[in-house]
Amino acid sequence: MSAAKTENAVGAEEELPTSLVSVLVVDNDLAHARTMAEVLERQGYRCVVAGGGKEGAQRITEEVFDVVVTDLMMNDIGGLDILAAAKQVSADTQVILVTGHGTIPSAVSAMQQGAYSYLQKPLDLSQLRSAVEKAAEGVLLRRQNLELNRRLDEKFGFEGVVGSSPQMLTLIDRLKRIAPTDATVLVQGETGTGKELVAQAIHQNSPRKSKPFVALNCAALSENILESELFGHIKGAFTDASSDRIGKFEYANGGTLFLDEVGDMPMATQIKLLRVLESSEITRVGSNTPVRVNVRILSATNRNLEEAISAGTFRSDLYHRLKVVTIAIPRLKERSADIPLLIEHFLKQFAKRHAKKIRGVSPAARMRLLAYDWPGNVRQLRNVIESMVVVDIDGTLDMDDLPLELEPQAGEEPHVPENVDMHAGLATLVGKSLEEIERIFIAETLKLTGGNREQAAELLGIGERTLYRKIKEFQLS
Repeated sequence: MSAAKTENAVGAEEELPTSLVSVLVVDNDLAHARTMAEVLERQGYRCVVAGGGKEGAQRITEEVFDVVVTDLMMNDIGGLDILAAAKQVSADTQVILVTGHGTIPSAVSAMQQGAYSYLQKPLDLSQLRSAVEKAAEGVLLRRQNLELNRRLDEKFGFEGVVGSSPQMLTLIDRLKRIAPTDATVLVQGETGTGKELVAQAIHQNSPRKSKPFVALNCAALSENILESELFGHIKGAFTDASSDRIGKFEYANGGTLFLDEVGDMPMATQIKLLRVLESSEITRVGSNTPVRVNVRILSATNRNLEEAISAGTFRSDLYHRLKVVTIAIPRLKERSADIPLLIEHFLKQFAKRHAKKIRGVSPAARMRLLAYDWPGNVRQLRNVIESMVVVDIDGTLDMDDLPLELEPQAGEEPHVPENVDMHAGLATLVGKSLEEIERIFIAETLKLTGGNREQAAELLGIGERTLYRKIKEFQLS
């Protein structure tokens, strides 16, 4: 028997171990129950045996089982009662009934009540293995889907919007308030600030999270192709339309459509988009038949749409339909207090992806990363950290790992952004005790590293346990 199989995040097939599946075997004939359990245990399942319906019902109240194999006709409590009890405890439990020839109609009725399958006596043990295997596959795949959703929540939930600066805390609070609604949202921000990540976070925390999230870059397509991508087309609508094709609106039905760089949308397409927003209907290119759609629209732009309206390149009525709620993402240099946290986040992410053991970032390299202006915003920082992880050979990201654009120019003096204050409290050290000076240095280093104690210990040249003791001693948060 093979375990259930699925694909992991990188596309490699992985087996789901049967040892994760618990099976309850219920039968008046205890020897028969034990025989069934032994067959299943050899396949790797963890089995519990009950010598009758009463004992089986008691076991169900004590533990949640993934699969229950039960005789239909028993002296005390029958298989249908076992089925009802198991489903009451967990709707995901799969129940397989074992029945004699004369009770097959009852077994079929049980299937209608939620039983997974039934097996006919005399029992064929190979059929038992096959039935439990199929039931277990469903259990394991459901369990992995729940885990995948949990990981998506971590990646695209609000935890994925990394930052502890006042600007980002305000942004996350705003996202939490608008995500559960169905309002259209306009996300504004420079290239690389994370507009699509914010849109995904809104979708992943909305009632539409189980439906598709579909993204389309409006700036990358010509007018005709953009309309076909948005609304679909029918066969013969234009020269290359060899068959009918649904568009992004229909594909995203029930979910969320993210229109990136909406400010670059051609005027003719803007008119059609406005009509869709007003009627909740699309019409495929070349067709006269409207199609109802239920889609939440999120859009993003790095342009000033009010200026575009004044210039006559963007419709005022569409602008107001898209911006029921506006989210403005600050540039990275405006929230540079988040850089230490982002460095740590990307370092862990890419060290794992590229199977590299990275202890940390050297003080000199960290100062350079803090001093840089980051015109490409978070995307540029992300790419730089990945590049440094890839080229590193000694386990510490240092100046020799920096890409060319970050190498200091001749005569350039390093500086730290104003909101990452390296000097607060240092100008008045004269006359203070060594203990007070130590407290100030530890506090400022923790501020520099965004509260990361491992990095602070490295910068201070002390052990983490020593730092923990000092933080407690000086009552630092």
